[in-house]
Amino acid sequence: MIYITFFCSTTLLTLLFFSIIYGKKGIKKQESTLSKDKENRPSLRKRIFYPILKKYKRHFRKNLSGEKHDKLEMKILQAGSPFDMTPVDFRLVQMILIILFPILFAIYGILLGLSVPMIFLIVTFSMIFASFLPNLYLSQKSKERSKRALKELSDIVDLLTVSLEAGLGFDLALNKLISKNNGVIASEFHQCLEEIRLGKPRRDALKKITERLLLDEMNILISSILQAEKLGISMVKILRIQSHEIRKKRKQRAEEQAMKAPIKMLFPLIFFIFPSLFIVLLGPAIIQFINTFQK
Repeated sequence: MIYITFFCSTTLLTLLFFSIIYGKKGIKKQESTLSKDKENRPSLRKRIFYPILKKYKRHFRKNLSGEKHDKLEMKILQAGSPFDMTPVDFRLVQMILIILFPILFAIYGILLGLSVPMIFLIVTFSMIFASFLPNLYLSQKSKERSKRALKELSDIVDLLTVSLEAGLGFDLALNKLISKNNGVIASEFHQCLEEIRLGKPRRDALKKITERLLLDEMNILISSILQAEKLGISMVKILRIQSHEIRKKRKQRAEEQAMKAPIKMLFPLIFFIFPSLFIVLLGPAIIQFINTFQK
């Protein structure tokens, strides 16, 4: 009887031990399966927002005609393609702002306790402002990009001239330029070379740079390069002349800005500096003069 009891208890303990071990393994396996399902399951953003965005993107893609699409794409390229934005993305952002701004300003007006006509007026102006805001942003980015390109231009031309003098061909000189610089003009020449590799004629690829960069100096430089290539003139000589002209124009712009400085300083001088100066200098004398007459 004792042996039977010992055998039964040993068997039960063994079964209990293995059930615990395999039970833990089963739980871990189930947890890993659940975690994998959780990882594979798309997030709320992907399940809800992405389909809505895709739907509206399809809608804007249909409504954007070829001419409108090309014009907007050129504006975005002139601004340097901020956030890798496409024309469809731009229209989508514009629509979101037109919806979002009036709601925010209406809530702000209600919290301030403004009247209904005033809230309506604020909401109307916010809608107009929201529709123009993306275009203003692109214009500002385009101007900043043009300014950066103008600062880089003279050094870029010098480096290109040195590379050509060293015996490199024009395409190899551009490759050398791209490897040494990472500015606006270098990125434009990089895109130009990519277009040439894809089969676009060099003339058209270079002309596209002048469309993406709104600079008279760049336009003159590209025209001179194309003219030298067409007529067989030494490109080094042309680039040296262009470098001299670019530096000369930069010096003239600096002199012009220096001449404008006194006129710009006139307004703060009259309305802010002179009044405070007169108060400090004449204030005590006027106070003493008033006290003398009161006595």
